Amino acid sequence: MFKGRHFEQSVILLCVRWYLSYNLSLRNLEEMMAERGLNVDHSTVHRWVVRFAPQLLEHFNRRKRTVTGKWHLDETYIKVRGQWMYLYRAIDSAGDTVEFFFSEHRDLVAAKRFLRRAFQRHGRPERIVIDGSQTNREAIIACDGESRLRDHSRRKLKPIRIRQSQYLNNRIEQDHRRIKRRIRSMLGFKSMTCAAAILSGIEMVHMMRKRQARHAYNPSPSIAEQFEILAA
Repeated sequence: MFKGRHFEQSVILLCVRWYLSYNLSLRNLEEMMAERGLNVDHSTVHRWVVRFAPQLLEHFNRRKRTVTGKWHLDETYIKVRGQWMYLYRAIDSAGDTVEFFFSEHRDLVAAKRFLRRAFQRHGRPERIVIDGSQTNREAIIACDGESRLRDHSRRKLKPIRIRQSQYLNNRIEQDHRRIKRRIRSMLGFKSMTCAAAILSGIEMVHMMRKRQARHAYNPSPSIAEQFEILAA
């Protein structure tokens, strides 16, 4: 992953981990590296985060624990170039992150793309809790129908139960806040590509803190240890 880089893997991982995990700006990291005798420009740190966050997430997903069959689904707002974009997210009944999807639009197409990705990775849930969004309800019904049609087993699959309640969905709204807290201290995203890459890393660190990855030799590694494992 880090072959041919000017800086050592440990330096790159440290900068990427600190930026994704803590309320630090790119210039904060530039100063902190300078105090350690390393001349790392803030733009270089940004390139590292955009390049390696999605790759580390891909490695993380291979170790991700199975989620429960009861999901909470909602979307939250993220500003890019002064325009509001949408981060679709789902957590299970234990509070673990099921899936996320960053979209320029908040519509039926985006909701269906998000659900198809979640179903492909985790299978069909038994129940999904949503707020009053009719679009999300239609997306669940459509994707559930597609999934049952593709099922070749002889068992009869029951439709996904949908519960619509603003109050029952407080759990995922609270989970949104932890992601938004990290984003708030940034100066804003300049492009969809960069936003999607950085958000993938922030979501990964959030899952690391929830202990959502399986590690055979260490049941509860630190965030730093988990980054080292993923980069190995």
